[in-house]
Amino acid sequence: MLWDVENHSLPRAAAFFDLDKTVIAKSSTLTFSKSFYQGGLINRRDALRTAYAQFVFLAGGLDHDQMERMREYLSALCRGWNVQQVREIVAETLHDLIDPIIYDEAASLIEEHHAAGRDVVIVSTSGAEVVEPVGELLGADRVVATRMVVGDDGCFTGEVEYYAYGPTKAEAVKELAASEGYDLERCYAYSDSATDLPMLRTVGHPHAVNPDRALRREALARGWPVLEFRRPVPLKKRLPTFSVPPRPALVAAAAISAAAATAGLVWYTSRRRGTT
Repeated sequence: MLWDVENHSLPRAAAFFDLDKTVIAKSSTLTFSKSFYQGGLINRRDALRTAYAQFVFLAGGLDHDQMERMREYLSALCRGWNVQQVREIVAETLHDLIDPIIYDEAASLIEEHHAAGRDVVIVSTSGAEVVEPVGELLGADRVVATRMVVGDDGCFTGEVEYYAYGPTKAEAVKELAASEGYDLERCYAYSDSATDLPMLRTVGHPHAVNPDRALRREALARGWPVLEFRRPVPLKKRLPTFSVPPRPALVAAAAISAAAATAGLVWYTSRRRGTT
């Protein structure tokens, strides 16, 4: 056990987790690309591109310009998708696709924070149609995710209403602290990407997890702990370490599309979009 149980006479605290390559070993949205293809949402070329993007995402981090190109590509790609169909595809394949790629180390941290009386909040650039069920699977208390505009026909318009990325993540953390009474100096945050530096700087206990080069450099300069997560283990195979039951996810900021924004698609896909 890393931390003692919170003294309830003290201000509340929370642990904020990025999702992709921090809690799970891959990009959450790109992991569903085969399911989206089988469901008729994307064509074979797009499925191959997302598979390539997953490879590039795992090989290294994305800078700001790459993330912006990725957002534009995915926003256009999901235009016209039926929201309910997306939710059904994610629900049907969640356990098969996500459960096996959850880092054992991250699951243990979530358990320990809950045991210490802290809320657990997933803060992800991916869309909420993916992030919300993943958060529930993990027993998170709250979820912050990107949200896209949904038209009167129940389909995504391709416009982004709320983009949970960079400084926006830090703003969401501050808003939650104000509404929930969290003392940010007592809070924890975990991420693999330098794009999350604003969020990490917001809390008193930032941690770099499987960091990209820029984040590793910043973490070493600031004396932040650097964690290496290497063991994806299905939750059903993990032995419970204590009796604290999982808590259902309470969606705190955005409800949105699986494809609106995910930390995985790179500039390559955007630049070749015209060849689709």
